[in-house]
Amino acid sequence: MLRPIGSSLPLGFYSFGIGMLLLASFPIGWIPVTEQKDVGMFLIAFVFPLELIATVFAFLARDTLGATTLGLFTASWLALGWADYAGPPGARSTTVGIYLFGFATAALLLALMSTQGKPFFSLLLMIAAARMVLAGYWEIGGSHEWDKISGGFAIALAALAMYGGTALGLEDAQQRELLPLFRRGRADDAFRGYERQLERLESEPGVRQQL
Repeated sequence: MLRPIGSSLPLGFYSFGIGMLLLASFPIGWIPVTEQKDVGMFLIAFVFPLELIATVFAFLARDTLGATTLGLFTASWLALGWADYAGPPGARSTTVGIYLFGFATAALLLALMSTQGKPFFSLLLMIAAARMVLAGYWEIGGSHEWDKISGGFAIALAALAMYGGTALGLEDAQQRELLPLFRRGRADDAFRGYERQLERLESEPGVRQQL
């Protein structure tokens, strides 16, 4: 059965990029610390619901790895937004620091898995992991310089996410790659007709008896 589902990845990438721009603005100094609650509110009310929609439709489109990545970041936007909204301006949190270290580990593992088909996603995830480690180190007591460096990584992530969202949107509209995303393997097969995809149909979720 063919489902008329549009790609949710451009929505996920664009909202991710805007969220990263907000996270970068604190350590860099573009947004004053006194507006921390405003940043938290936008992460909760804008970035989180859009990422949630992208996650749901990525699962419906059977993109397990992409949906898992989106899902982890979806919950993270809500958690970080709530921490910013509820916490005192400029305060550090060891709990947030440990959380960021754990999330960075998951992001690195996802980056390694993505290298088999989507190296652009791997690059994005590795930079995201580096940003989380730097921000986490500041949270547990590192100097402010580490947080400023994490802000620079966040700016790079925002730019990459905007590029990725544009590339994926154009690709979906034109049904061919216009801006390179360097797909390979099974990810590249998805753009080369049904025959290659049908070869693995029997082992797909929903067809095999167990996940």
